[in-house]
Amino acid sequence: MLERLREEVLEANLELVRQGLVLYTFGNVSGIARAERLVVIKPSGVPYEQMKPEHLVVTDLEGNLVEGKMRPSSDLPTHLVLYKEFGEIGGVAHTHSEYATAWAQARKPIPCFGTTHADYFHGPVPVTSEMTDHEIAADYERNTGHAIVHSLQRTTASATPGVLVANHGPFAWGADAAAATHHAAILEAIARMAYFTLGIHSAAQPVGNALHNKHYLRKHGENAYYGQATDTHKDKDKDKDKDKDKDKDKDKDKDKDKDKQ
Repeated sequence: MLERLREEVLEANLELVRQGLVLYTFGNVSGIARAERLVVIKPSGVPYEQMKPEHLVVTDLEGNLVEGKMRPSSDLPTHLVLYKEFGEIGGVAHTHSEYATAWAQARKPIPCFGTTHADYFHGPVPVTSEMTDHEIAADYERNTGHAIVHSLQRTTASATPGVLVANHGPFAWGADAAAATHHAAILEAIARMAYFTLGIHSAAQPVGNALHNKHYLRKHGENAYYGQATDTHKDKDKDKDKDKDKDKDKDKDKDKDKDKQ
């Protein structure tokens, strides 16, 4: 079941290790098959070097086990909240990467000091509110997801592809599992650069709106021109042509049925 998604999620998890974003069994990545409403996620506590596609766990959006012999990551409920809340998300990554986690432990958002940050986040990297004792005791992982959602009230999941969970660590997401891991790596780099920026100049100020908007929108805006956008448009045109062909085939089948009648 979902063999391709399993491979993609496994690769995204292994990329956490390659990028130095996790230690031992820390962290997890998941991916969702929207049509099937199923999620594939890393098993809990399994060393990355031992992990194989068949070890990954498949659940539905309520967290019920669909396929797999191992327990899913303990952070699964957090991932599920995000998938339910943000339809554009196709993958979620959670790490305890050093610099991003330090900012999370300090309960401080990461200001945008430069264009590296602006290329990916249309604003500061938010930090969630500190969870109450009741939220921790009642349904900790699910309430972590709700805290993340609340922190995004003034932005969108697309414009802010990651947040810091207070006293915990970073969660990132993207169009698929690979994009989620990519954003987790970028978030760690941003956190590290911001730390050094303040170390060099403690009174450093965030970049101005003009430069921030320019860098973000040239990559993600409606008239974005960063990268090979032409290829993307061609792919979209091909998809449209395929849809038209499918519609034509359907019409032909209907005509044949009429003739038979």
